[in-house]
Amino acid sequence: MKNIQDILSVMPHRYPFLLVDRVLEISESRVRAVKNVTFNEPQFTGHFPDHPVMPGVLLVEAMAQAGGFLLFSRVEDRDNKLIYFTGIDNCRFRRPVVPGDSVVFDVEVLSVRRNFAKLHGKAAVDGETACEADLMSAMMEL
Repeated sequence: MKNIQDILSVMPHRYPFLLVDRVLEISESRVRAVKNVTFNEPQFTGHFPDHPVMPGVLLVEAMAQAGGFLLFSRVEDRDNKLIYFTGIDNCRFRRPVVPGDSVVFDVEVLSVRRNFAKLHGKAAVDGETACEADLMSAMMEL
């Protein structure tokens, strides 16, 4: 299990855009991570004030960050690299995510070719799928 200090040592993201709170499991090709959604997050000021819902794009970003943690964990010289999104396919939203939810992200590597990776991710709340997508990325030198 990886705590927030471990995550900060690997990921380039910081507040308010770091969207992974804990890594529960990690292997060579899979990661399971958690985002605890709270009402104090800045997006809920306007999305939506009387009915707060986690924006879908932030769910996809959090899933990508979990996958990024997995990919960065496999690289020794990660301080000189960034991972850029290059595509999202087959993205579907199945249920809203609201403050108080703990979102569990399961992300697996489908393929890696040189600096390009394709991953499949799923976000679930209480075992119920909230979002899933295929994510493509490129790891680039700074």
